[in-house]
Amino acid sequence: MNKIISVLLGAMLFSGAVYAGDIQVEAAWSRATAPGQDVAMVDLAISSVKEATLIGVTSTSCKTAELHSMTHENGMMKMRAVESLALPAGKRVDLGKSGYHLMLIGLKAPLKAGESVPLILNIKVAKEVLKIAVKAEVIPLTGTRTAPKHDEHMHH
Repeated sequence: MNKIISVLLGAMLFSGAVYAGDIQVEAAWSRATAPGQDVAMVDLAISSVKEATLIGVTSTSCKTAELHSMTHENGMMKMRAVESLALPAGKRVDLGKSGYHLMLIGLKAPLKAGESVPLILNIKVAKEVLKIAVKAEVIPLTGTRTAPKHDEHMHH
């Protein structure tokens, strides 16, 4: 099992796709933070060959990382922490388009454009929990994320 975790931790690739067995994580990004801001949002996409569940996230760049849902209720945007997110077999789940995102709370340092944020995604597949290391690209505060070029992807 430790060998599997070592391989997964070694599978980090800045701004590209990370493949860990039957799970692919790509397009991970966050915006640079303004002075004094101690929270940030991360968006990414996850695909799993088998039924899986995102059950948690951690990052060394903040005190706490949470999965949040965003919904419109009575004309107001509501954000709530959720315990998990189902990853249907064979379907790409784009957090932002699905009404979800990761929140980094208690940032230890400002996020600066051009840097990356290390994340560990805890994904349950059957009875096993995989720890998948990902780096989220930090884009300028006023920038927009563009789709990665094909040559930025990592293939095994």
